[in-house]
Amino acid sequence: MKLKIAFQGERGAYSEEAALQFFNQEVEFIPCRDLSTVFNVVEAGIANYGVAPIENSIEGSVNETYDLLLSTGLKVSGEIYLKVSHCLIAHPDAEPKNIKKVISHPQALAQCRIYLMSKKLEAIPSYDTAGSVKKIFEERILDTAAIASERAAKIYSMKILDREIEDYGRNYTRFLVMSRNDAEPTGEDKTSIIFSLPHIPGSLYHTLEEFAVRNINLTKIESRPTKHRPFEYYFYVDFEGHRKDPLIEETLNAISKKTLLLKVLGSYPKARLV
Repeated sequence: MKLKIAFQGERGAYSEEAALQFFNQEVEFIPCRDLSTVFNVVEAGIANYGVAPIENSIEGSVNETYDLLLSTGLKVSGEIYLKVSHCLIAHPDAEPKNIKKVISHPQALAQCRIYLMSKKLEAIPSYDTAGSVKKIFEERILDTAAIASERAAKIYSMKILDREIEDYGRNYTRFLVMSRNDAEPTGEDKTSIIFSLPHIPGSLYHTLEEFAVRNINLTKIESRPTKHRPFEYYFYVDFEGHRKDPLIEETLNAISKKTLLLKVLGSYPKARLV
């Protein structure tokens, strides 16, 4: 049976492209309107895996994904680095001189901010990059272009007006692969966790000290508001190693005694940034 993969957006979205890069086999895709639906269909067993963006090298973190990792029971079982190259895409019948507006996902618009300003194009947020292309195609909108991938333009038989319009050439998005189980050790792994701390001096320092004294490399640390108490935070930490490694087990046991909450999101093979 084909694996079923959920992602946010329409066919041709960057999340789908990331999934194609990760799953080296024929799969069945389940496009979802929003990220919460991606998590829900995987939790419900409708999809085997979900793919969601977690951070971009230009615009930073995707906060909704962080919040969903806390509130659901899914595990992180993989990661993907996708080089993102944006195209300006219009209806085949559109005249470039008549394009006044651009629609796309807010992250894509932000990644092309300088380009849009230089062209004096009005940026209009939409729920998805490929979904914006689909909308222009289906509604035959001739005064508006979309920012999306070359693949999206091909899927909907649209016209590419310009390529590589992102403001910075080294534009990468990191995606997480979620499932109901994480991955077994490979020897080249990462682990992701969430924790909260008592509101006392030195609590974060003494927690992170457990990684430092064992020479464990942290690859990411992010804070997010708890939303329950003003100016208190959850900390999301990625580090090298697998939760089944004896040294990592020892570290997790040590920090569990210093935290109010500790949730292991999963261990998974490290992706390579090409």
